[in-house]
Amino acid sequence: EISLFLGYEALRDLPITTQKVQTPLMEMDAPVLEGKKLVFVSILRAGNGLLDGLLELVPGARVGFVGLYRDHETLEPVEYYKKLPDALDERPVVLVDPMLATGNSAIAAIDNVKADGAKDVRFICLLAAPEGIAKMQAAHPDVRIYTASVDERLNELGYILPGLGDAGDRMFGTK
Repeated sequence: EISLFLGYEALRDLPITTQKVQTPLMEMDAPVLEGKKLVFVSILRAGNGLLDGLLELVPGARVGFVGLYRDHETLEPVEYYKKLPDALDERPVVLVDPMLATGNSAIAAIDNVKADGAKDVRFICLLAAPEGIAKMQAAHPDVRIYTASVDERLNELGYILPGLGDAGDRMFGTK
């Protein structure tokens, strides 16, 4: 539900046009998003927990995936999977991941979609740390961040405090 609300905020400035549709009573000009269908990119696996709410908002959106995990010693992201729709240069791209902690995974995912041509990139997360926000803004000042909450800080292991633990494990019941 929270991703649905964040989606409203992240997408409210997208350009719209009209399209003729037939209602049961008459034809009308209905508002529709202008241009090619937008793209939601889940940063695997935890980002998948946000997709349902966003797809409820925009059922026709394309969906892509960037698989990253964090090396627990270096805190750097390691890519293991990537599958993105075509024509990213003509589509708004919204990356989703529940947490913006160190910012390393988000930056790597944004680098990835920009390398495939994305120009209009937005980032949605449930919870962020000030350090991750600052790092992401320095790396990608053109990417808008939408979050439900900003917590206090990161600990020495790169986890958000007070945080909510590992988002993927909590969503999918794993350890």
